[in-house]
Amino acid sequence: MNRRDFLMTSAAMAALPKAGLATGAQTILTAEALTQQILPEDYAGPTRVLGFNGGVPGPELRVRQGGTLNLRLQNNLDQGATVHWHGIRLNNAMDGVPMMTQDLVPPGDSFDYSFVAKDAGTYWYHSHYLSHEQVARGLMGPLIIEESIPPDVDHDLFAVLADWRLAEDGQLTEDFGNRHDIAHAGRMGNYAKVFLPDVTLQVGERVRLRLINAAVDRVFPVILKGLQGKIVALDGMPIAAPRDYDLPVLAPAQRVDIIADVTGPVELEMDHRMGAYPLGGLPVSGSVTPRSAAIQALPANDLPIPEEVSQDLTMTMMGGAMGGAHGGDNIWALNDISDMQPEPFARFERGETARIRLVNGTRWPHGIHLHGHHFYELAVDGSLGDFRDTSLVNPGQTQDILCVFDNPGRWMMHCHMLSHHVGGMTTWVEVA
Repeated sequence: MNRRDFLMTSAAMAALPKAGLATGAQTILTAEALTQQILPEDYAGPTRVLGFNGGVPGPELRVRQGGTLNLRLQNNLDQGATVHWHGIRLNNAMDGVPMMTQDLVPPGDSFDYSFVAKDAGTYWYHSHYLSHEQVARGLMGPLIIEESIPPDVDHDLFAVLADWRLAEDGQLTEDFGNRHDIAHAGRMGNYAKVFLPDVTLQVGERVRLRLINAAVDRVFPVILKGLQGKIVALDGMPIAAPRDYDLPVLAPAQRVDIIADVTGPVELEMDHRMGAYPLGGLPVSGSVTPRSAAIQALPANDLPIPEEVSQDLTMTMMGGAMGGAHGGDNIWALNDISDMQPEPFARFERGETARIRLVNGTRWPHGIHLHGHHFYELAVDGSLGDFRDTSLVNPGQTQDILCVFDNPGRWMMHCHMLSHHVGGMTTWVEVA
């Protein structure tokens, strides 16, 4: 089977069990090697992967806003591991970055995480050690923080998007981190799919669909069929007013929440240069009377209020294929510097408001992610835009962001195309 035929193989939905609401009791997350059916069964057998608690993605973790998550990572791998709680504004020691916020958890050992679920929304968790490989092998899962008064929907569903680079025998290719991938768009899988809960819908029902891009490097332009509704949140944070969607585009690590009414079988596809690529979907059986009420905005989280800008900074993305020379010693650089350095990109006093100009001087898109904080994407006129934790900056594009650095600690800031991250596009900031 050639690459084109392989890529266009029909994608089957992966049915996952529902998860209950997490309590104050400790949840065990066991990182382990396992096998799971990734490709359709009529094409190949199970794939050797890494997962949490016996599956890929890991279990859906849910907690009510204001509750505390107590989780123990049990590392049953033959290599080190940590867990990063992506998008969560949490205390620094719980951020899950090895050699920065915690020691690496060695094989056979464990580490206890505990943090307050401050902001309602859609988040996720993933490995932050050898993440370009461990996430590609499956170490990730959804994390949902529910509103105190959830919106009026019949189903609250996650949809985890991922892609896989597989050989014809259905096993992952072992070319993680090869220099060609790193210097270009990253590790692009030749098979993509969406992981969804096992549920049958009815026409007329109203659903909340939480899209999570858990791919290592792929940007997903998502075609949604069988739904008519609005975008209500980005990267976990509610937007001020629900907006129409045409083709939601998710960079790696980004999330989009949609509330919509079911109009037919729900199908998710990826807009691809070779045509619409099927990712999976949900069946429909029967119908109910649809709601007449309009889709309402979600309740706002308690967000920091920007004050006068005290630092005006520029972060220029450099390097990669056809990207020209730079002063760093890896494939990619930020402001002429590659990889983590002893000195941070910037230091801030707690509560300080800073503007950072993200300049993509390369030939490839980058999704810049800031740990421990969200930030406003600024419009061209300087007005506040969406509140996000990952900003997609396309080649030749400049995106200004405004951040209130109100969370003390040492926080990583990097490209969440994880091949670019391992290729040098990473730094850190310090908040006093």
